[in-house]
Amino acid sequence: MALKIRLARGGSKKKPFYRIVVAENTSPRDGKFVERIGSYNPMLAQDHKERLVVDAERAAHWIKVGAQPTERVAKILGALKLAETPALREQPKQSKPRKEAKA
Repeated sequence: MALKIRLARGGSKKKPFYRIVVAENTSPRDGKFVERIGSYNPMLAQDHKERLVVDAERAAHWIKVGAQPTERVAKILGALKLAETPALREQPKQSKPRKEAKA
């Protein structure tokens, strides 16, 4: 059983709210999960204390047990110093501005 620490979407249309959950990698995004370890509300201001709530002890436990965080969750946990921050990817060539746009 491979475990992932990932975001499960909640909220209504155009008002997202995410739960940070530990789930099997085969279960659906908003489906069955093992444990809820936090929440993330991108609609709140950056400095609002309830924008990001994570149970650090449980997150550290699940990482120690072998659960792999997704890229977005790894970035969140890295900001809280609970996990290693992933390396940023360079911008793909396809989405770089063309010559006409630069002029």
